[in-house]
Amino acid sequence: MHLTVPMAEKMSSQQRFVLSVAVLASFISFLDATVINVALPAISRELGGELTSQQWVVDAYLITLGAVILLAGSLSDVFGRKKVLLAGLIGFGVTSLLCAFAPTIEFLIISRGLQGIAGALLVPSSLALILATFSGPMQSRAIGTWTAFTSVANIAGPILGGVLVDQVSWRLVFGINVLPIIVTLFLLTKLDHDHARIAGAKIDVVGAVLGIVGLGLPVFALIEQSNFGWGSPVVLVPLIVGVVAFVAFILHERRAKQPMLPLELFRVRNFSVGNVSTFLIYGALSLGFFCVAVFLQQVAGYSATEAGFAMIPTSLLLIGLSSLFGRLSGKIGPRLFMTVGPFLAGAGFLLMLRIDQSADYLTQVLPAVVVFGLGMSITVAPLTAAILGAIDPSRSGIASAVNNAVSRVAGLIAVALASLIAGAAVLDLDGFHRVVLVTAVFFVAGGVVSLIGIQNPSKAAKPAAAAPAAAPSVPSSGSAPVIPDAAAPDAPAPDAGAAPSR
Repeated sequence: MHLTVPMAEKMSSQQRFVLSVAVLASFISFLDATVINVALPAISRELGGELTSQQWVVDAYLITLGAVILLAGSLSDVFGRKKVLLAGLIGFGVTSLLCAFAPTIEFLIISRGLQGIAGALLVPSSLALILATFSGPMQSRAIGTWTAFTSVANIAGPILGGVLVDQVSWRLVFGINVLPIIVTLFLLTKLDHDHARIAGAKIDVVGAVLGIVGLGLPVFALIEQSNFGWGSPVVLVPLIVGVVAFVAFILHERRAKQPMLPLELFRVRNFSVGNVSTFLIYGALSLGFFCVAVFLQQVAGYSATEAGFAMIPTSLLLIGLSSLFGRLSGKIGPRLFMTVGPFLAGAGFLLMLRIDQSADYLTQVLPAVVVFGLGMSITVAPLTAAILGAIDPSRSGIASAVNNAVSRVAGLIAVALASLIAGAAVLDLDGFHRVVLVTAVFFVAGGVVSLIGIQNPSKAAKPAAAAPAAAPSVPSSGSAPVIPDAAAPDAPAPDAGAAPSR
């Protein structure tokens, strides 16, 4: 796979190999994230389990992905980008096969957790390769090419997943990763050797362990409370231990010399406020998409293919309009767009309250999807620009990684809350209406936070001075739950933006 893009400077063959590897590695991760929702009902029919099991199939991946993605920068510094990417590709291939041949729902959930660890190594390492290989305007254009190609996964994933589920088996949804992984591994052998290990770079092992425990156990409690009740030790003990571990994680990160999560970034107003908005908006996005995909198939009787096509207008709007609103926000500031966009996205989910058990696509589903898609198109680019533009360019990598982790954790928690909000082990029409109402509230809350807290560049404080980092971090994509990530750390703020990640 060789990519060509019109550039003032011509790419060398080595640069084309790097961009090809980066695109393929990220595409694999994004494709896997976008196909899973349409496969959930088929998985339940074959392996058993109700809404709780479906939540775990999604969240087992997100728990490990969200906890490890910040650590991936340190791993690249210590072991080298090429080695980390190689480990991620092999691990993703092996765990994809484990998922494809899972004999039980429990085996699948464990395999998905392992797959999340491998997936966390792919996107940050692939972007690190681009940043290490390209510079100046060519770097921004290369990242733009990476964004454009990986955005295709947003369209291809649900459609391809739906066709495979309907015509062959849900198991092939995981098997489709194997061929592109083999191609990427071949191209990876053509790359130059890794950089030398950075002196003094260390891995925040304690932070990683505390982060996984602090995220995983509370999520376990949120999901299993519908089965055991809040008073059960099975729920109460993990909840308490998890909260204590999360507090210990924050305290450890404040004291660590090379923290996995540099907390001083949150002293910058637009960065901290923008991440609160990210948490609310992408939490809503994950919750809404999860329940829409399940409802359309299990209640409305859509096939997996039809459910995959149902949200395509959102993807087309995101790809077609994100750059436009990115440029507009660069002219007048992001605050207006970060307010209006989430309000419109919330309105789209309020329109879903009109959906009945038939879920007629043209009259009930499509209008809501279009309004929601327009709202997200207005939101994503200004949100990315506001967050990354608030941080000194020398720290844009870790800023992007933090924002990505926030969106992943938001999706993780939101999906864990699905059964609690729906109020039943099986999603029915009333439960679906409760979920879309809560989703709309989260979107509106994200808009309100932006309205109150975001400052346009002319009024905002200048980016914080770059603090020398003991271990340079690897940039990651700047958003979260079931649509491709995109962030161009060194691109001008007015043009920063792309579709959010699923």
